[in-house]
Amino acid sequence: MNEIENGIKLMQQKKFDEAAKVFNDFIENNPDDPIGYINFGNLLLHLNETDRAKNFYEKALSLDEQLPTAHYSLGNLYYELEDYQEASKSYQEAIKLGLNESDAFFMLGMSLMNLEQAKLALPYLQRANELNSEDIDYAFYYGLALAYCEQIEEASKQFDKVLQLDERHSDAHYNIGVIHTYNENYDKALEHFNKALDSQADHYLAKNGINRIKELLNEEKNS
Repeated sequence: MNEIENGIKLMQQKKFDEAAKVFNDFIENNPDDPIGYINFGNLLLHLNETDRAKNFYEKALSLDEQLPTAHYSLGNLYYELEDYQEASKSYQEAIKLGLNESDAFFMLGMSLMNLEQAKLALPYLQRANELNSEDIDYAFYYGLALAYCEQIEEASKQFDKVLQLDERHSDAHYNIGVIHTYNENYDKALEHFNKALDSQADHYLAKNGINRIKELLNEEKNS
């Protein structure tokens, strides 16, 4: 195990002071290697020291501006700060430079979703889901992007896949309920709204969905 791997392992074990020492020693011994700065930055970001973390990422990029992991880490920092515009730029640069990993595509997709640009987010969330079809978040947010893009049938299939991975996924049940409401399949809609509440008792959107179904049924009855 090399020094960087040891530092990452210490981070995972929440031994942050020890990890910091390992990364610091690596930087002192390898001042022109950007990997040390990236990993120290990742540690600082984990500790919510965003200003210091940014300095370390920028130092890494000053040593090698073509390093995709530095751009990806900087994207994570901007995402944590809810600066989704800058986050998306950093993730795009990381992918452009060859970071062909599911996390990069997912985070770019999520940045664009937060910017309310679902059509732009869709291919990146699709790619993340293709690279790791067993990840529940990837599957769900790909389905959500499909729904926002009004690809309702495909969205429904995707939410069904989410439930295959986790049959108690409350948001998947809720969104299937919304689709059934849209298609006027009110019994099915109620079934999924209730399942959402079974999984998450405070799911207020599912409660609103049930109330909406009751209103629609009353309107039909009185028409």
